[in-house]
Amino acid sequence: MEGNQEVEVIHSWSAPRSLSTSLMYSFAQRDDIEVLDEPLYANFLRVTGAERPYREELLSKMDSDGSRVVKEVIFGPGAKKYRYCKHMAKQRVPGLTDELMKKGKHFILIRNPLDILPSFDKVVPPSFLELGLADLVSIYSELCEFGRPPPIIDASELQQDPEAALRGLCEDLDIPFQPAMLKWEAGRKSVDGIWAPWWYKSVHKSTCFTSAKPYPLPFPSSLYDLLEQSLPFYNMLRRHARQVSSLFGSPLPPPRLPVPANEKLLVWVGDEIVPRESAKVSVFDSVVQGGDAVWEGLRIYDGKVFKLNEHLDRLFDSAKALAFNNVPTRKEVKEAIFKTLISNSMFDNAHIRLTLTRGKKVTSGMSPGFNLYGCTLIVLAEWKPPVYDNTGGITLVTATTRRNSPNNLDSKIHHNNLLNNILAKVEGNLAKADDAIMLDKDGYVSETNATNIFLVKKGCVMTPHADYCLPGITRATVMELVIKENLVLQERRISLSEFHTADEVWTTGTMGELTPVVMIDGRVIGDGKVGPVTRRLQNAYKNLTAEIGVPIPTYTRI
Repeated sequence: MEGNQEVEVIHSWSAPRSLSTSLMYSFAQRDDIEVLDEPLYANFLRVTGAERPYREELLSKMDSDGSRVVKEVIFGPGAKKYRYCKHMAKQRVPGLTDELMKKGKHFILIRNPLDILPSFDKVVPPSFLELGLADLVSIYSELCEFGRPPPIIDASELQQDPEAALRGLCEDLDIPFQPAMLKWEAGRKSVDGIWAPWWYKSVHKSTCFTSAKPYPLPFPSSLYDLLEQSLPFYNMLRRHARQVSSLFGSPLPPPRLPVPANEKLLVWVGDEIVPRESAKVSVFDSVVQGGDAVWEGLRIYDGKVFKLNEHLDRLFDSAKALAFNNVPTRKEVKEAIFKTLISNSMFDNAHIRLTLTRGKKVTSGMSPGFNLYGCTLIVLAEWKPPVYDNTGGITLVTATTRRNSPNNLDSKIHHNNLLNNILAKVEGNLAKADDAIMLDKDGYVSETNATNIFLVKKGCVMTPHADYCLPGITRATVMELVIKENLVLQERRISLSEFHTADEVWTTGTMGELTPVVMIDGRVIGDGKVGPVTRRLQNAYKNLTAEIGVPIPTYTRI
């Protein structure tokens, strides 16, 4: 075939030491492709002045006019249908024609800096600029702006399952996979760049993609700062990578979020607002080490935070009960809440999970004496309608797991160590109920795994004493509404059979508001429908949320 036909260009962008040469050899085995090894290298050296052992030889033998290379070499006519161009991301320097990014098919090859850096300094000293990970992110962003988000493949996929990774990449590039891509001959190749003797010694010994070594090389402490700088860029790209395998078995498919709008949240962690995928705490944080934190749930109604001051009172009381030190001020917590809500434009139908941990430790261990950094504040705001069916009602079962006694852990401390509740919730899930009732040590009803609970019998509203349960703020609000509505209220020990035979039952909590219960342990409550007292109090609660609350600064009702 004559070498004058128009070719379709495939651009591979990567950092050094990312198996990019092995991938180039893989594509070179195809019968429909020709490959170019870093055609923009000479232009990169000319523009940046970067030193290389082979600099002068390379500049004398390769065209260093980048725009001309793009036009005549990269996009010039060829003898085969495709042209594969291996590029280092850092070689996309200023002054190159826009044609480079706007034409052809692009993909990005990434590799964990932990695997790159230990062997990087064989030719040049490692640096953030030499790695080029920021350039890779820039390339990805620019292609996304063009409406052409590039496929991303992680080098680890090529090592774990080469055929699956290559098939997936070919599918993304809309070219047929060829089995010949899986093997090549050892030794130097005609397509190698001038720099091959310095960089390609290991890959010249290879004949295919091989599994990674079971254990990594020791990581040089001198490169720790560079690793910290580089990992965020790698992790950002990795989130968009095609994944066909996993260290711990088959990867799980991305789950669907209950509210899709929550995919792009901004979260307050520590002293800053970060995107959802970056919202993490240290592995040394006490909430990780021992569930050592306190929390509150808040709801947002029409530009106001409902019962904010009451929730903050309980948050600080719980932190004091657990002897937290270096706690942020009330004003600082409020400001973090408001800033998070405003940043997310959340002024209605939203819920906040407010968490205060004892903070990060200097070393792992139980002792609060290791907590020398101060508390960690987390403000997680989500679009979240009430989590239960407040129209048709829910079903409950009674768990065998008993609610904590104050003899062991006082439930009045609103702490994050929720295993007691979670075990009861597991029982509820297995019984296919919405939640589970938890009894106290004497067999009386305490609450559910997540909410306080009320019943109505012959017009009298009853709820258990808050001896074993959390004295919920929504619970207290509903008790006030019961009195305001001129209903009789009793707070006392209540047995399970009294709930089974009640006329009406409902639960209360910030997450679900006031939720009717229509069945407990297979017993239909009342006539199995939402009762009149329940509806009356639901309406009263709704009216109250519209009337009161702490206004969010800058919010203006339209």
